[in-house]
Amino acid sequence: MLLPDWLNALILGLVEGLTEFLPVSSTGHLILVGELLKFNDDRGKLFEVVIQSGAILAVCWEYRRKLIELLFGLGHSRQARRFVMNLIIAFIPAGVVGFLAGKAIKAHLFNSGVVASAFIVGGFIILWVERRRRPVRVDSIDDIDWGLALKLGLFQTLAMLFPGTSRSGATIIGGLLLGLSRRAATEFSFFMAIPTLFIATAYDLYKTGGILQVEDISSFGIGFAAAFVSAFLAVRGLLRYIGGHDFTAFAWYRIAFGLVVLATAHYGLVAWSA
Repeated sequence: MLLPDWLNALILGLVEGLTEFLPVSSTGHLILVGELLKFNDDRGKLFEVVIQSGAILAVCWEYRRKLIELLFGLGHSRQARRFVMNLIIAFIPAGVVGFLAGKAIKAHLFNSGVVASAFIVGGFIILWVERRRRPVRVDSIDDIDWGLALKLGLFQTLAMLFPGTSRSGATIIGGLLLGLSRRAATEFSFFMAIPTLFIATAYDLYKTGGILQVEDISSFGIGFAAAFVSAFLAVRGLLRYIGGHDFTAFAWYRIAFGLVVLATAHYGLVAWSA
């Protein structure tokens, strides 16, 4: 499917924004949609990095008051210093894995088969977790200690190791298993995304930004704006949704989507990558 660059940018920006903070894997969706649009070369991969920053800024805007409080509270607030330290601790596992194995993971695991399988397995894991009875031990993100932060960081690395797992999904479901309330697990996954995605974006731009051309700026800007707006709406929507629902609907979506990808590949309806 060959479309104008601006339309590719709009579609991928919307996909990134709508899926980045939901437990459905933005990376997996971008890999698959990029293949359908034939926009998965080096330029397309750089584009995915650029629009990711739009989604990050959306969650920063949603939590701007909290972030400002943390910034100005570092000098005198023990709670602010503790929260920031928890984010650093949670980032470390993903940072180490990304630095040591990121290139190999992208080279060998960024394909439709791995993504579809991770969608399905992740869906069944969500169903299993939602059916378990577990007491809530942590009701607020401010009550998370460094040990829980480290464990949530380890859950986050699953999304890096297996594209299609979902970074937000792994941390949210991991948080539920560890005794966090649904809102606390969801909100901490948002905050974990800020250092993780900002650093990953900056690193990828440093490594591959040289292929960016002047004529790309307009289409990349469209994708950036689409990712920002759609991510902002997705974050707001998810926070309202979890007030009265669990994550079962996302689990069935993952399973159905993964099966569709595998079926279209098996019957030759779509020429997915091997």
